[in-house]
Amino acid sequence: MGIIPADRQRQILELIHADGVVQVQELSERFQVSVLTVRRDLDYLASEGLVERTHGGATLRRSLPVEPAYSQKALEYPFEKQSIGMAVAALISPGDTVYINSGSTTLEVIRALRHHEITIVTNNIDAAWIANEETSFRLILVGGVYRNRSHSVSGSFSQPVIGNVYANKAVIGVDGFSLSAGLTTPVIEEAETTRAMIAQTVGKVIVVAAGNKIGVVSNFRTVDVQSIHVLVTDSNGGKMLSSEELEALGIELITAG
Repeated sequence: MGIIPADRQRQILELIHADGVVQVQELSERFQVSVLTVRRDLDYLASEGLVERTHGGATLRRSLPVEPAYSQKALEYPFEKQSIGMAVAALISPGDTVYINSGSTTLEVIRALRHHEITIVTNNIDAAWIANEETSFRLILVGGVYRNRSHSVSGSFSQPVIGNVYANKAVIGVDGFSLSAGLTTPVIEEAETTRAMIAQTVGKVIVVAAGNKIGVVSNFRTVDVQSIHVLVTDSNGGKMLSSEELEALGIELITAG
């Protein structure tokens, strides 16, 4: 006798918790059921908010209701973030005007861009420390209320600067990246400021996210995934995403490192 659907779905969820990602074909062979049956199982788990569906399988859906302290985020995945920063720097051309929002990953992007002759417009306050070094970029800091937890400024006071600058690229860090929920953050002011930057970008919107951000859904949506053009992640993030599905959405997937 085969496994009843509830038991199979429980075992699938255990596999996702253990491995981070599962593929439909592998599950079909493991449980000796049809691909259609596996897809129904994954669709059910997704409808319950337990997993994030991808074209070929599913990843674990995680929530982030509270913003982590910046000191904590800065210590996580340093090599991966540096690799992402260097990969993004290769996408930026001399003379570009680039919006870059807050975050420890975007700070690595700014560090990788220090010898680029470009203009950076950002709410990431730590960019000023990099600009104190020998740098080639011009730095414009938007206004706003300073938030120690994110080392950034945001809110309505940032809007006058952002509203007068049209960038030809944007580099956007996220707290959560989900194909269904989009780009999310636990702080509404950060969502509003980042959304304004994206709205004022007339070229590519590049999202940077280490693998620990993939499949995460936080409280406030910044934009949906249809608003972005490139996703740069690390090898762990690349394993949890379907390049074919992203390409179908018009998103280029770049795996750094």
